[in-house]
Amino acid sequence: MSEDTELKRLRMRSWRRGIKEMDLILGPFADTALAALDAPARALFDALLEENDHDLYLWLTARIGPNPGAPGPARYGDLLDRIAAHAASRIVPG
Repeated sequence: MSEDTELKRLRMRSWRRGIKEMDLILGPFADTALAALDAPARALFDALLEENDHDLYLWLTARIGPNPGAPGPARYGDLLDRIAAHAASRIVPG
């Protein structure tokens, strides 16, 4: 599969999640930051997309705000930190 096809597939999977909250976290990350990831990191992102949305949401929101949550599997730690930082940078204080 070409890199362009892989990126399109990952972007589509990021925007078409089971819950809207994950669409709004993973979709923008995929649109703006996914192309900068190297092949092993993209493969890890692909594996992350296989995880349950409710688990992903807990893992990411635990990194974004003061809410306690599950840290998630260690193998995803750096990637979850990147995604959470990207999401947090998009939050505009009310």
